[in-house]
This record gives sequence, C-alpha cells and structure tokens, in this order.
Amino acid sequence: MTISSNAWAIVLAGGEGSRLNGLTTDASGVAVPKQYCSLTGGQSLLIDTVQRAASVVEPNHICVVVAAQHRRWWEPMCSKMPKSNIIVQPRNCGTGNGVLLPLLHILARDHGARIVLLPSDHYVGDEPALASSLRQAVGALEDHPDELLLLGMHPDDADPDLGYIIPGHNIGPNIYRVERFVEKPSRAAARQLLDQGALWNALIVATRARALLDLFMTSQPDVVAKMHFAVAEDLRSSTNAVAATIVYRDLPNIDFSSQILQGTETKLHLIKARRCGWSDLGTPKRLGETLRKFPHADEASRDSINSVFAPMSLSAQHARLRSTIRSASGSASA
Repeated sequence: MTISSNAWAIVLAGGEGSRLNGLTTDASGVAVPKQYCSLTGGQSLLIDTVQRAASVVEPNHICVVVAAQHRRWWEPMCSKMPKSNIIVQPRNCGTGNGVLLPLLHILARDHGARIVLLPSDHYVGDEPALASSLRQAVGALEDHPDELLLLGMHPDDADPDLGYIIPGHNIGPNIYRVERFVEKPSRAAARQLLDQGALWNALIVATRARALLDLFMTSQPDVVAKMHFAVAEDLRSSTNAVAATIVYRDLPNIDFSSQILQGTETKLHLIKARRCGWSDLGTPKRLGETLRKFPHADEASRDSINSVFAPMSLSAQHARLRSTIRSASGSASA
C-alpha cells in the first residue's frame, strides 16, 4: 500500500513521564522525560517514534508536539526536521491540548489531512507489523471519513495499569464498533475483559483532521475557539509568535482519552492491530517487563547511563536501580 499524500502524523512528545522519574533522573538531579531516553543506549524513544511515523506518512508530514521546558532534549533530536513541523507547547496542559494544537497547525496547511496520532513512549518489537496496521487504518478512512479508528493491541496479560477497548459488531474487514472503554480496571476485572475479547488501548488513532476537530468542538468549543485564534495569529506573525503562549496561561488541563474520546463511542471504530510486541512504558513494572525482552539488558554498562553523546539508557538505569535495591536489602538484613 502506498503512502497517502495527505496523511500526516502527530507525534506526542510533550509529557513529563513523571511515573518513571525514579529511573530517569540524571546525575544533576534533573528528571529526563522518558521520550528523550533510549531503551538500551541507542536512539531515543522519540526518534523511534518519528521513524515509525515515516512508515505511514511522508517525512515532511511528521509533526512533533513538544514542551518548551524540554528544549534542551528535543532541539538536538529534532534538528533535521522542518521548524514548522515542531509544535512547541508553552506548558503541558494534558494530552487533549497536546493533540489540538498540532491538529490546528496541520489543518491550516492541509484542509483534507488524514491524521495518525502516535505517542512517543511506546516500544514495538515488530515495526513492520505495526506499520501494516497503520497503513490499513489510514486507507480505511476512505470508507469511514467521519469516524476515528483506534488501533487495539492484543493483550499478553491482565494488566491493571492500561486502558481496554471492548469491541462491538464487526462492520468491515478487521473493523469493529467500539462498545465501551475501561480505564485501568482491577486485575480481576482485567481478566474478565480479556475473556470478553477486549484489547489494550494504545491511544494510536487514525482519523480525518476535520472529524477529530469536530470531536473537540463538541466537548471543548471555547478552548477550540481560543486555540484556533492563537494558531492563526502566530502563523500570520511568525517573527513574534506569542498568541499561543498567552492562551496557554489560562487553558484547562484536558485529557484526550477521558474528555474527548469517552462518550463518543458512536464515532469510534476499532482496528485489531497485528501482533507487534507493543508495550506501553508508563510504569517501572512495564519498563522492566519490556527490558527483559532484550538479551543481556541488565548487564548494560553503568558508564552509558548519562553519556553526553547518547540519550539516557533506561536499561542501564533500571539495572542500577535494581542493584541499589538489592544492596539496600542486603544491608538491612545484615
């Protein structure tokens, strides 16, 4: 399947990654957001995601939304990207605003855009398998122009830290209605969801830009109006682009899943992604489970933890933390 000329990707990279702060604090005590770290000492998770986006959209159609306070990390990593494709949030106001801001920038450039949303804190073991599912989702927008297509991941355990999507009726080749969402159930409830055929919600979405904007308009019309004005002003005055900064001072936090998607199930469809070894890296437990898939991950050199030439290695940090815990446990029992 060829790449659609009006397909765009929004790479979400503005989060703080606070749940992994114990593993991502550098030698000076600064917590590095996980998207700017690497799993095993190679390129960062952000660059992994940009390359993932390039499997489904043209490189000049990849937009990365970042936070102003993270400039020290994203600026060198995004140095080869067009500046107009780096969308800087003045501050973090939740994933909802993190989607809306780049969405309006893209719509200003391409009214017929199709959008793929890609969080930048995921691990994927089989990238070609996920790329195939992403291209299927973008292609399916021809027949489903007004819906949002969510990629559901096949669970490998009943994880209470993840969100679940319960599929409804089949309405096309590998396309299902969304019956409902369940966010972070108990472990017992998660097991029941698996028995019902529920999939993990990876927050990977394919949709037409106008359909996504309509969802925002339904639930957050005032925020959309303010943001739309700010983006238009900043695009007209690129030498003094401060309108978004002013608007962000008073923006409410908006969560994309709970405040934009939930309650709109009639507009949502589900695609069962091919098994691709997907993992969310949202908690130390999930990170540890992912690192165990790499041979010798725990043997990463401590010298690679804070290299100035490479992103912080989560594998090395994880190994060091485990070593510290073991040493503390040994001292306590002595």
